[in-house]
Amino acid sequence: MFTLLLLIAVQVSSAQTVVKSASEIEQEAAAERAAVIKKVEKEKKEAAKKEKKVKKEAKKEKEAAKLKKNISTKEKAIAKNERKIESIQGKLEKGKLKGKLSPVDIEKMEAKTVKLKSTIAKDKEKLGKLNKSR
Repeated sequence: MFTLLLLIAVQVSSAQTVVKSASEIEQEAAAERAAVIKKVEKEKKEAAKKEKKVKKEAKKEKEAAKLKKNISTKEKAIAKNERKIESIQGKLEKGKLKGKLSPVDIEKMEAKTVKLKSTIAKDKEKLGKLNKSR
């Protein structure tokens, strides 16, 4: 009988140990899962941060290209208007020498010249602002 009691006592104590071990195992597994989840979330954050940085750099490059294009366009517009002014002034001088221009034509050509000069001044101002923002 004593051996039977001893055997039952051993079995009960070992069963308690197994239950205890099972709860410890569950706690360890939960801790490992939490660690893995934390690591994955950290990696996601880092990936999102890198992606944001890449997008920001691409946006900067795009803006720089747009700015460069705008500067080039303004420079071309200024040069074109200066050529137009030279052309109009050349025609005006020729016409005055030959005497073929009426006073109205002379006035129109001078008005065009004044208008082109004001356009050039505005474009140069805009070009200066674009160059500052470079």
